[in-house]
Amino acid sequence: MRHEPRRDSRGILDPGRLLRQVRFRRRLPAPALGPYVEHYWLIDWELTEPFEQRVVPHPAVNVVFQAQHGSPETGEIAGVGTGLFTVTLHGVGRVTGVQFRPGGFRPFWRRSVAELTGRRHPLAAGPPPTGTTPAEPFAAGRICPGTDDDRCRRMDELLTAWAPEPDPLSAEATTLVEEIRADRSIRRVDDFARRHAVSTRRLQRLFLDHVGVGPKWVIRRYRLQEAIEQAAAGPLDWARVAADLGYADQAHLVREFTSVTGVSPAAYARSLVPSRDE
Repeated sequence: MRHEPRRDSRGILDPGRLLRQVRFRRRLPAPALGPYVEHYWLIDWELTEPFEQRVVPHPAVNVVFQAQHGSPETGEIAGVGTGLFTVTLHGVGRVTGVQFRPGGFRPFWRRSVAELTGRRHPLAAGPPPTGTTPAEPFAAGRICPGTDDDRCRRMDELLTAWAPEPDPLSAEATTLVEEIRADRSIRRVDDFARRHAVSTRRLQRLFLDHVGVGPKWVIRRYRLQEAIEQAAAGPLDWARVAADLGYADQAHLVREFTSVTGVSPAAYARSLVPSRDE
């Protein structure tokens, strides 16, 4: 049982700049929701000029509520994003979000999570009847007002009202993805399948149905996020990083990094130098 949310910045491009522009924090859900939810994430901002943030998404579904000054609160389910996610914040606003554990949204959605991959599903306002699913147009009224405790309590109530149905296959998928995230020696799907005495085909079906993307995508995404996080820490030997993370060579890492983020690893690292000096 975790006693605090994770503190890494994996997937966040230029995390130092983000923390200077907005108030960002993570909170754990109610214990009963722990098998499904990675954490809640809360953002508040008061900006005098627009701020653009880029994120390389995790293999996870998010439910997000946003309250922008002068506009009604909106809610949506965000499936796993396969490309770079870019958002521009302006004025005064708040976001209250929940990041599910990979595989953790399937017990709420109750059908293949791959349906949501690369898509956003709107949630309308109004209290959800107990036992409804997120596929139905119900949210929990206004989520974003109040203290952090108020916002997290409303998220607990909303997710509990959706009455997730425990699913051993979802739990298996979550465990396998956590293993990939923690063990950088995992580099090939067929080797990983043999480690767990399952066929590659079964592993692929399990991931697509419960996570929303295949195991190869998950492996590559976590390794890329590690490279991004290391770049933010200081100057690197990119050839060594490529070897440590299982890329065929430095050129392979550079191509994938550039394809997803839009900049090369070296250019990204250089862009962070002013942030480190402040």
